[in-house]
Amino acid sequence: MMKSFTGELLSGHKQDALEVPFDPAEEWKLQPQPLWRGRRGFKVTAKIKGFTFDSSIVPRQKRFFLLIDPEVVKSAGLVRGRLIKITVAPAP
Repeated sequence: MMKSFTGELLSGHKQDALEVPFDPAEEWKLQPQPLWRGRRGFKVTAKIKGFTFDSSIVPRQKRFFLLIDPEVVKSAGLVRGRLIKITVAPAP
């Protein structure tokens, strides 16, 4: 169920994100789950530059975004505005 894609690291109002080029519900045949108060989405495991981490894909404005924690951005040496190759899979 792993899915790889390349996306631009975008600045978010709370944390950085990558736009996901697919609908996780359709791709993985899963229903969105509660993530925190007022937000539903998909828990995932992601891998960037050999760095594996847990995150979430959330819907916003009819698109989907993978949230990237500031610690991941720093540890993986990511730069906003640059293209990043990433692999994601539903969390176990």
